[in-house]
Amino acid sequence: MTQHMTQQPLTSLLVANRGEIAVRVFRTARALGLATVAVHSDPDADALHVREADAAVRLPGAAPADTYLRGDLVIKAALAAGADAVHPGYGFLSENAGFAREVVAAGLTWIGPPPEAIEAMASKTRAKELMRAAGVPLLDPVDPADATAADLPLLLKAAAGGGGRGMRVVRDLDTLKEELEAASAEARSAFGDGEVFAEPYVERGRHVEVQILADSHGTVWALGTRDCSLQRRHQKVIEEAPAPALPEALRTSLHEAAVAAARAVSYQGAGTVEFLVAADGRPYFLEMNTRLQVEHPVTEAVFGLDLVALQLRIAEGSALPLTPPEPAGHAVEARLYAEDPAQDWRPQTGVLQTLAVPGEVRVDTGFADGDTVGVHYDPMLAKVVAHAPTRAEAVRALAHALAGARIHGLTTNRELLVRSLRHPEFAEARLDTGFYERHLGALTEGSPDATLAAVAAALADAAPAPDAPLAARLGGWRNLRSQPQIRRYSAAGAEYEVRYRPARSGPPELVEHPGVRVLAAEPGRVTLEVEGVRRVFHVKHKSNTEGAGAAEIYVDSPPAFGGGTPAPGAHTLTPVPRFADPQDRTEPGSLLAPMPGTVVRVAEGLAPGSAVTAGQPLLWLEAMKMEHRIVSPASGTLTALHATLGHTVEFGALLAVVQEETPA
Repeated sequence: MTQHMTQQPLTSLLVANRGEIAVRVFRTARALGLATVAVHSDPDADALHVREADAAVRLPGAAPADTYLRGDLVIKAALAAGADAVHPGYGFLSENAGFAREVVAAGLTWIGPPPEAIEAMASKTRAKELMRAAGVPLLDPVDPADATAADLPLLLKAAAGGGGRGMRVVRDLDTLKEELEAASAEARSAFGDGEVFAEPYVERGRHVEVQILADSHGTVWALGTRDCSLQRRHQKVIEEAPAPALPEALRTSLHEAAVAAARAVSYQGAGTVEFLVAADGRPYFLEMNTRLQVEHPVTEAVFGLDLVALQLRIAEGSALPLTPPEPAGHAVEARLYAEDPAQDWRPQTGVLQTLAVPGEVRVDTGFADGDTVGVHYDPMLAKVVAHAPTRAEAVRALAHALAGARIHGLTTNRELLVRSLRHPEFAEARLDTGFYERHLGALTEGSPDATLAAVAAALADAAPAPDAPLAARLGGWRNLRSQPQIRRYSAAGAEYEVRYRPARSGPPELVEHPGVRVLAAEPGRVTLEVEGVRRVFHVKHKSNTEGAGAAEIYVDSPPAFGGGTPAPGAHTLTPVPRFADPQDRTEPGSLLAPMPGTVVRVAEGLAPGSAVTAGQPLLWLEAMKMEHRIVSPASGTLTALHATLGHTVEFGALLAVVQEETPA
C-alpha cells in the first residue's frame, strides 16, 4: 500500500525521538531546507537535540512511557508546531504500526515503511512464518515445554522487541523455567508484550545484516552487508561494512534473501534484514528491523549516500535509480557508552565535562560538553565512524581517534573499544557473538600506570597562570631546597605521591622520578621528557560545585606503543586531602543501589523476615534501558526492605538489609 506516501514536497519535519538520532536527522533536514521540530521530556528540556531544532514541544514527564512512547502527544506536538511529517528515528515508536497509522490519519506524512509492513514484521514469530514461505532460511523453533538436553543451549527472545531486551541464553534445563519467566517479565516491561519464544543458540555465530532501501515504484536496493558480531548483552558495540571474510556466494545469497524479505511485505523506505551466520557458513534469518538502524552510518560511508535524505525523498514519492551506486572502501563504527564494562557494564550518570574526538572521523552524538547523562535513557554517548580504502586502515584510524579522544566526567567503554579494535581476533576478522564472553576479562583488566599523569597534575596545580603577577609566580619557591613540595592523588583505587622542588626560574625539579625531566608546566599543559621522549600532557579540572570532597582532575596524553616508554593515555585523578574526611558507615549486609534506577521487580513473597540464600535475586533495577539484578550477598534473613515496585532510587540508596546467618 502507498497511501501513507505523499506527492507534495515536505516543508517541516518532527523527529519523534531524542539524542543522537534526532540530531542526525535534523542535520539532513536542514541540508534539504526543511524546518525542524523536536519533542522532549522534562529531563531533556535543554538537551542537544532540542537546542538544534527550530522549534520544540514539551512532553510532560520523565519516563519514556509518559513521554517519547506517547504517540498521541507526539502527534499533537506535530500539529501544534505546524510539522507536516514525522520521522521516528530508531527505538521508541519507530516500529509501532498503530502509531504509523495514527500519523497518517492525522494528515501527516510518515517517514517509514507502510504500517502493514511494520505489522507483518512486528512479531518475530509471525515474521519467521512469512520468511519461511518466501524461502528465506530459518532456525527451527523449539517448544520450551518439550525442550530436552539435546536442544541446549537455547536462546529465549521477546517476540515483540529488540535491542537485547527479553533475551536469555539457557544452558541448563533446570534454569529454563526461571529464565522464561524473567525474559517474559522484561519483555512485558519493555514492549508491553510478554510473548517469548525459543530457538537453538548458535555458538560462535556471526551477526550479519543487509541494509535495504525500497521506493513506492517497485525498486528494492540491497546496500551491502554489515557485520555486528561484537555485542554486549545482545546489544551491538562495534559494526562494520562490508561484513569481512564472507564468501562471495554467501554475500550474494544474503542480498537475495533480504530483497525477497522486503518484497514479501511490499516494503518501502529504509530497513534491515538480520541474519545469523553459523560457523559452518550457513545463514539463518533472525528478524527484519522496519526502521533506520543505529549502525546505518557505515553503509552511508561505503556507498556515499545519505539514507535519511533518501527516506525523505521516498516519502515524497520519488523513485530510486534502478541500481544503487557502487560501494567503495570499508567503514567501522564504535558505540561510545557511558558505562563500566569491568563492573557488569554498569551504566553511568552525571555531567559529561568534555567530549572531543580527533582525526578525520565522523562523530554522531546527542551530547555536548556540560550536558547531563541521565538515568532514563540509553547510555550511548556517541557513534564514532572511520572510513578508509581498506579494512585495516579504517580499523587503525578508528582505534587511534578513540585512543586520543578527551572524554571527561564519566566512566566510558572507550578503553574497551580501543582494545577490541586492536585485538588479534578482530584484526584478523575472526568475528562472532561470543567475543566478549571469551575476552572481557582480559580487555578490562588493569589500567595504564597513572604515575606520569599524577606528575602532570601536580605540576599543573603548582603552575601559576602565565599572566599572574611576579609575586604569584614566585610564590611556590622556597629558600630551603631540601624540603620538596608534596602532592598526592588517587586513581583507580591506587594512590600516587609526587615530590618536586620549585625553582626561581624555569620549571620545577622532580624528586624520585628518575628518567623524567620537566620541560614546561602551565595550568592546563605540562611537557615532560620521559626516557628521552618528549611528551605533552593536557590537564583539566572539574569545577567542584557541590562544595564537598575534592574536584576531579582529567589528564590526557597521546598514547604511545612499544619501546617501553610509559604512556598514561587518559586518567581521572582525585587530590588526596592532607587529613582524610571520616566516611559514613553502613549496616553490615546493606544492599545499596549500584546506580540510579527504577525498581521494576521484587522477588515474589519477599518481605522483612524472609529467609534468603547467597546469590538469590531479590530486586531488579532498570536503568538506561538495561535491567540489573540485586542479589543477596549472603544466606540469612531479610531484616529490612526499603525498595518498592516502581520506586525510583538514587545511586547508593539503601534498598534492603540481609542479616547473615551465624554458622552453627
